[in-house]
Amino acid sequence: MPEAPSSSRPPALIMLHGRGADEEDLLGLASSLDDRFLIVSARAPYPFSPGGGYTWYDIGKVGSPDPTMFRTSYEKLLTFLRDVINNYPVDTSRVFLLGFSMGTVMSYALALTHPELIRGVSANSGYLPEGTFLSYRWNELAGTGFFITHGITDPVIPVEMARRARDLFSKSNASVTYREYPMAHQISEQSLADVVTWATQRLEI
Repeated sequence: MPEAPSSSRPPALIMLHGRGADEEDLLGLASSLDDRFLIVSARAPYPFSPGGGYTWYDIGKVGSPDPTMFRTSYEKLLTFLRDVINNYPVDTSRVFLLGFSMGTVMSYALALTHPELIRGVSANSGYLPEGTFLSYRWNELAGTGFFITHGITDPVIPVEMARRARDLFSKSNASVTYREYPMAHQISEQSLADVVTWATQRLEI
């Protein structure tokens, strides 16, 4: 529960981890985030081997999710999102997603197909999934904000894929902030500080 006392329902922040991690992976960021958030962290449905942890889907090459696993994860995640909205004591008009790597991919998938459910997305070190079964609602994103962060030297998901997302969003009516950092495949202290500032500002809109 949020630490700050409030007589109203708190905003929700749903965390989506990357490949080979689990629902506890991103919780270390919670102490840095606005304490008005009720933070919920989801676990991907597929065990990841080798290495342990979980994954949202398998990949043939970067940018190409396994279609069957991607569909299943998307549908499970949409059910999870709706469960949070319907059953948790949260402000349903202020639901945010924070994704890292593959969790960013899933965050994009949710927000671009159901923008009416999402106030903002913190998209870290990921890419926008193209060529999937999903149809994106590019002209219905006016109420959703996106903060895209990526490392210039990312060896896992090249920064060009984040730039591709930026270019696609430029043709939409979403509120988008895009920033690159001198980092690899990670969330750095500086990028986290900027995410925190953005999320707090987004709460006031």
